Amino acid sequence: MKELAFSQIWYWFIIIPVVCYFIGCFNFAVLISKFKKKDIRQMGSGNPGTMNMTREFGAKIGALTLLCDGCKGGIPLLIAYFGFKGYVFAGTEVAISDFMRYFTGVFVVLGHIYPVTMQFKGGKGIASTIGILVFGISCEVWWAVFIMVIVYGASVIGYILVTEWGSMGSLYAVSVGVVAQGIIFYVRYASCLTNGWVIGMMMCLFVIAFQTWFAHRTNIARLLSGEEHRTKVKKKS
Repeated sequence: MKELAFSQIWYWFIIIPVVCYFIGCFNFAVLISKFKKKDIRQMGSGNPGTMNMTREFGAKIGALTLLCDGCKGGIPLLIAYFGFKGYVFAGTEVAISDFMRYFTGVFVVLGHIYPVTMQFKGGKGIASTIGILVFGISCEVWWAVFIMVIVYGASVIGYILVTEWGSMGSLYAVSVGVVAQGIIFYVRYASCLTNGWVIGMMMCLFVIAFQTWFAHRTNIARLLSGEEHRTKVKKKS
């Protein structure tokens, strides 16, 4: 593994946030609904995201939105991962690729939820976050993506089918993925958990999850008051 000092790569800590934020600002739900001569922001809950697209246009369009937004989060992560693969931060055993892949995710999700192109009123970041986690964990073992898509997807859909709480199913998906990746990093860097870069990558995971939970604060309030929208996946299928 080759070492790189922060002074050699500092500019990436400016380029990545800016580029990833604007990638996040691109909203596929709005684009797809425009192709159908409608505006998802004026329909259902008004949220330009996968769950509202599923409610209003059906499961196929919802799945397409999920795939597009998932790739929006996952592809920048892969570029960062492979761009820095084989390098560690100088004086440590911490892989730069481990830090950078979720550093990109923080800003993609931020751009999706608070896009400057939509007056800072975007989606809630679930599809992009799921893409980040699926692509990110699959970097550990590439074939894991197939297991994740099947097991991870089936558990989330199963939860929503049983409870009909789409928003909580989304948060469940994010939380499981974040915890899984956190455990992988915990085991990998058990000998240096107090290292600043290790703390930083754990914080990136936390911030990604926090952003999605915070974006769902009204859903959580409605759920607690019994007024949350139901997501009837069977009917939409």
